[in-house]
Amino acid sequence: MQETELKAIRTRIAATLFAAQSLTSAGLILIATLLTIVSAELGGSEALSGIPNAVNNLASAPAAYIFGLLWDRTGRRKGLMLGLGLGALGAWLGVAAVQANSFGLLLGAMLGLGAARAASGLSRFTAAEVSPPEVRGRSISYVVLGGTVGAVFGPLLVDPSSRWALAFGLPELAGPFAIGVALYLLGVVVVWLGLRPEPMEVARRIAAAVPKEDQPTGEARPLKELVRQPAVIVAILSMSLSQMVMIGVMGITSLHMRHNDHPLTAISLVFSAHTLGMFAFSILTGQLADRWGRLPVILSGCGILLVSFALAPVSTGTPLLSLALFLLGLGWNFCFVGGSALLSDQLSAAERARAQGFNDVFLGLAAAAASYLSGVIFAAQGFPILNLLGALITLIPLTAALVFYRRRAAPQLAVGD
Repeated sequence: MQETELKAIRTRIAATLFAAQSLTSAGLILIATLLTIVSAELGGSEALSGIPNAVNNLASAPAAYIFGLLWDRTGRRKGLMLGLGLGALGAWLGVAAVQANSFGLLLGAMLGLGAARAASGLSRFTAAEVSPPEVRGRSISYVVLGGTVGAVFGPLLVDPSSRWALAFGLPELAGPFAIGVALYLLGVVVVWLGLRPEPMEVARRIAAAVPKEDQPTGEARPLKELVRQPAVIVAILSMSLSQMVMIGVMGITSLHMRHNDHPLTAISLVFSAHTLGMFAFSILTGQLADRWGRLPVILSGCGILLVSFALAPVSTGTPLLSLALFLLGLGWNFCFVGGSALLSDQLSAAERARAQGFNDVFLGLAAAAASYLSGVIFAAQGFPILNLLGALITLIPLTAALVFYRRRAAPQLAVGD
């Protein structure tokens, strides 16, 4: 297969993954926008409003590991279709839950949506494995950029979906779930049509063309050996802990603003700035990861997070708080894209799905822990202490990356590290 043909295949696969990510993120964010309201109504208490989201995050953790094992057998195309199909099933259960006023069915819906979230997250590694090392960062960032579509269009679908639900004789709050079914099924169709040839086969051809010194070789190493590699440790720490601190502070900011009498329009503005930081600059982040190296991008992301945690507690006005939350999203993006590229670099084709699924277990657990603990910490200690803890946790991947960076010779840092 010629280089031009391989490039065309990589482009088609990346475009397919971008489209699937856009559709599924729109469905997930659409549902998440009204999830606490639905949860409180079906559960009969506001105290239960956070449980479905926690179940969603907890479900994504084991699902990521199971998919990591399964995708090596089924291939990436069938595996991703299965994951998104479970998302459609979960959204359909959400419709049934609202119709039946059943909190139990809602929790079942979150299991399916959590599995789909795990599959969608793993798709960034599929983009990486069909790309040579020097452009993996950009490939990953292109898929992550698909989240921008969901961040923008997901909330915009809330009102139309509710009106459509009423027009079809469904409860108003069933609308987001019903549209979610359509979006996830459309994602399945996109993957079925566009993820060809099988990315695993393309990855093998890429590996055969890359010089042996630029890639891991040999038999697949046991997972316990992989997770002892310094670069793998840095990658997992940078992704999981940045995920934890981002979700912890982001999730409680609206409540903090409400306590300080900010209007809903101000809260909306702050969260728009946050999602802009999370997704809009993904392509730039990927280019920096390929040009500067993975570790400098991770270190920069940790530094940006620390600035955010310093700004947020002292930001009384909307503009400064918007800047703080923008930096929170941007710092997470740097750590997430840089860490994903760094992890992908360390793995052979036979190791990728299993190890990457194992990594995303930590992402799911970190998100679930942050979703629960941030409320407890905020209620007991307040917003400044929550940010201080975020800064202290960020020092862990910062220190790990800095130590590893200083141990490596400068010429070795360019692409693989």
